Amino acid sequence: MNHSLLQKQLDARSDRFGFKTASYLSEGTNALPHDISERLRAARVQAIAKRKIARTEPVLAGSSLSGASVLTLGSGGGMGWFARIGALIPLIALVLGVLAINSIQSDRRAAELAEVDAALLTDDLPPTAFTDPGFVQFLKTGR
Repeated sequence: MNHSLLQKQLDARSDRFGFKTASYLSEGTNALPHDISERLRAARVQAIAKRKIARTEPVLAGSSLSGASVLTLGSGGGMGWFARIGALIPLIALVLGVLAINSIQSDRRAAELAEVDAALLTDDLPPTAFTDPGFVQFLKTGR
């Protein structure tokens, strides 16, 4: 989800909450005496005058600040080719590492199986020993 879309949704929810709160508070103001309602109105005016209005404006990738060139990261029209390559390097290293680990484990497994097969073929065992259920357990614990 886009950050600006999420921010817009949060702002809309905040505005709806403010409007609901204001409507609930406004319902009870008709029954208040005149001096209290005037103090509330003055407090509202002061609160509105002091509120902060935070508006974000897009910044160009190369802005000028008092005659000096300023480079802003991530606020231009996207990432440059160097930044994209820099972002892909860790991903490529991860994939290569996983492939290397897989290859090493496959080689080790093949070597273990070859060792067991060589031991079975060179040993003097009767054919009935291969069907014995305890023989598989012996192979697992014997090595």
